[in-house]
Amino acid sequence: MMNLSSTMNASGCRYCVSPLKQLLHTTNHHLRFRPCSPSLFSSSFNNLKLPNFNLLLTSNSFFFTMEHLWDRSGMNTNKKMVEHLQQYGVISSEKVARVMETIDRALFVPDKTPAYADCPQEIGYNATISAPHMHATCLQLLEEKLQPGMHALDVGSGTGYLTACFAMMVGPQGRAIGVEHIPELVASSINNIEKSAAAPLLKKGSLSMHVGDGREGWPECAPYDAIHVGAAAPEMPQALLDQLKPGGRMVIPVGNIFQDLKVVDKNPDGSISIRSESSVRYVPLTSRDAQLQS
Repeated sequence: MMNLSSTMNASGCRYCVSPLKQLLHTTNHHLRFRPCSPSLFSSSFNNLKLPNFNLLLTSNSFFFTMEHLWDRSGMNTNKKMVEHLQQYGVISSEKVARVMETIDRALFVPDKTPAYADCPQEIGYNATISAPHMHATCLQLLEEKLQPGMHALDVGSGTGYLTACFAMMVGPQGRAIGVEHIPELVASSINNIEKSAAAPLLKKGSLSMHVGDGREGWPECAPYDAIHVGAAAPEMPQALLDQLKPGGRMVIPVGNIFQDLKVVDKNPDGSISIRSESSVRYVPLTSRDAQLQS
């Protein structure tokens, strides 16, 4: 059997592409994202007998980009997208499945793009919305810290999708904060949320979107039970560690050329425990000007 470790990857992150696509599409060390192109792996996977996907797609294993595992033409509803993620073992939590069914992804992607395909979508300003399987992964990693009444921070909130999911999970007594340094994306994310099931939480104020440098977090509503970061930091941002509540968890990609999705837990005594969930490829967590120039 083919060595699967060479063909599997964690892709679809905000500001990221899979390692193979990144290699093929890199020009002068700048990433060029090409959404939902025909499968680069189709010839490799023809006639391949694959093992149990539930084992491959959970724990610390890499993810297939799920668009290669089902017929994208059949992904025409939000519910079907979630059902397929459950079928292939990406979603095991009923709570995560419910919130992803409730927040319709189609409201958070540009018009005339395949909203339910499992790949990133360009949203302008050299940014993307993550693939559904990466959203599901991060929601499950943070699920215990997204209970009603808790506080969550989404750094690099983009179109607002994941922040809206956070808001639905922490409820009206909690707080979900999105921070994005592109003002136009913040404005469009508010419009997106106003059309979604999270609109009442936005109106109430338990969900809010802000223009700011996410590397500095959002101290006004700290400390946070859950922090999600959507771009790769060369090292752990101290401001985010400081704003993480004892007992809280942060999910953040860390590294330069080689990056890992890190799960950071702050223990009750304030000490930090870190583990690697999977290998990923993101563009850097950087300034607004640097992002727009890339």
